[in-house]
Amino acid sequence: MMRIVDVLYTIPNLVIVILLIMVMGPGLHTIIIAIALTNWLGMARLVRGQTLQLREQEFVLAARTLGADGKRIIMKHLIPNTIGPIIVRLTFAVPGAIFTEAFLSFIGLGVPAPLASWGSLASAGQRTLTTCPWQIFFPALFISLAMLSFNIIGDGLRDALDPRLRK
Repeated sequence: MMRIVDVLYTIPNLVIVILLIMVMGPGLHTIIIAIALTNWLGMARLVRGQTLQLREQEFVLAARTLGADGKRIIMKHLIPNTIGPIIVRLTFAVPGAIFTEAFLSFIGLGVPAPLASWGSLASAGQRTLTTCPWQIFFPALFISLAMLSFNIIGDGLRDALDPRLRK
């Protein structure tokens, strides 16, 4: 199964997202589905790597030696120890999703016209750049601030949840 994930991981995310939007049509639901389909690949690799690393740890081997079944080991040992990296990965994936949505809306493949999007606002501002430069400045500023905020939150969560970084 991971070989399939590795093959799909080699395809650029924007290509998959744009192809899916071309097939399903532009819209908010299509963008959500497309971003979810492309982001689960990295999450699958992370969860698999964490699980393979944790299953050889002493506390899992001790639980197995004491007679714990697979379900108990998963629920009591593996899930609690993988939840931290999963949360951190999610917070680092949000800026990519924000940028993807803004980019698709900027080129006209994003959310339809009645819905507001930073990308569509930036696209409208780009058309009036010479006369009204603030119309592109503020959407670009808020896209950057949102992405930076999630990166800082993810960095803080990584520091808080990674036991190797604690002193």
